Amino acid sequence: MTQVVQTYAYLRSSAVHESSAGRSLALETSGGATPAGLVANPQFFRGFLTAPAPAAAALLAVADVAAARYYQPQPRASLDPVVTANGDRLRFESFSGCCGVYARLDVLAEGLDGDEIGHGTTNVDVNNPLREALGRIGAADPLRLAVGPDALEVATLDGPVVEKKVPLPGRWLRGFAETQVLAAGFDLRAEVPASEAVRFLRSLPRGNGRSVRQWVVPAGRTLRPTSRPVPGAVCLPGPERLVALQRVLRHALALRVYGPPGGPSAMAAAWEVVLPGMRLTLTLSPDASRGFSGEGGVLDALAGADAAADAELVSVLLAWEPRVDPAELAEQAGLSVERVRAALTRLGTSGQIGYDTAEAAYFHRQLPYDSGRAEAQNPRLQAAHALVAAGAVAREEGGGALVTVGDHVQRVRRAADGKLSCTCLWWAKYRGGRGPCKHALAVGLARDENADGNREGAR
Repeated sequence: MTQVVQTYAYLRSSAVHESSAGRSLALETSGGATPAGLVANPQFFRGFLTAPAPAAAALLAVADVAAARYYQPQPRASLDPVVTANGDRLRFESFSGCCGVYARLDVLAEGLDGDEIGHGTTNVDVNNPLREALGRIGAADPLRLAVGPDALEVATLDGPVVEKKVPLPGRWLRGFAETQVLAAGFDLRAEVPASEAVRFLRSLPRGNGRSVRQWVVPAGRTLRPTSRPVPGAVCLPGPERLVALQRVLRHALALRVYGPPGGPSAMAAAWEVVLPGMRLTLTLSPDASRGFSGEGGVLDALAGADAAADAELVSVLLAWEPRVDPAELAEQAGLSVERVRAALTRLGTSGQIGYDTAEAAYFHRQLPYDSGRAEAQNPRLQAAHALVAAGAVAREEGGGALVTVGDHVQRVRRAADGKLSCTCLWWAKYRGGRGPCKHALAVGLARDENADGNREGAR
């Protein structure tokens, strides 16, 4: 698998400091994007955490996910979480090493007391001494929080004194893209109070070397596990992957479960623990052996003829908003809402867009990735381009097409709702559950090329 080396350069290591004025949590930032452009060590916030103990536990949970590999566990380097300042909140995000668990901590305005919250995205240093110090934080005393150094600290240091170089798989980037597509299709399926949240989460099986799949059915103010997908059930594949939530149970106010409309197959779902002034969410892939990077939900947007130009236009209008409204963007950009949503999906492939299930809204972040990297590294999309270049697509009347691959011919059909199906083994296995196959993508690409050619010929 293609890997790049991500370098995190910090002025110093993050730490919890003790002084006569009390405790302070200094989270050091690496190079990141801000409204002023790229900044070596941006500052996003200085003030107090209103709920120190829950915040410390939740930060540890995000770090736990970054350091874990739930499928085929093995030792690996921990990736430093991403932090985004959206002006009214701080968001900390990470993926597991297997890319099957996505964690996000939203520290809301009521969880922070201090200076104005900035705008931008970067990485924060989470090291082993910091983890130990966070584990000792209680609720008795106030806790100051600094995300990034102040200007005086930057001016008095010659340069970065702490540097981490971590192999960053391309699938981590694709995971950011796929999770926002999946989450945008989630609805609130269940909400239970703290006592039931604690009981249910503590009853889940721990890792035993063999992952299981079960479903969960809301029953009044409780959750009931079931071995089959009955009506109203939410899929819980690999329940041991929720272990990071154990850190925050004593602070929980409620548990919310989000997922798509139920079905017989395994599906992704999001599990959100409500904390004082913040929310901690774990999103699980449809199977413990499946990382988010292979779900294929972004392929249609990547293959669309207008998506690249639309994404470039929409990206100019983003400004680290905590809630991105597609209808408002459509009015500003002069595009339809459908084209804006496709543009947001494409922007998600470079990490610029996330989705908050609690608020049913997109949000903006800015990661240091090239916009075309996810497209260039996607094998299905590469194969589809190769099929079109080889002239393998022959259109049929009725909107279908034949795609010739070697000595095999696959028939791609278009349903009344516009969705494509195929006679290939991929479609037979997944039925569209992991995005379109390479043949359906090739048909769409060929159709767009023909449309472009017709427009050119009419000029």
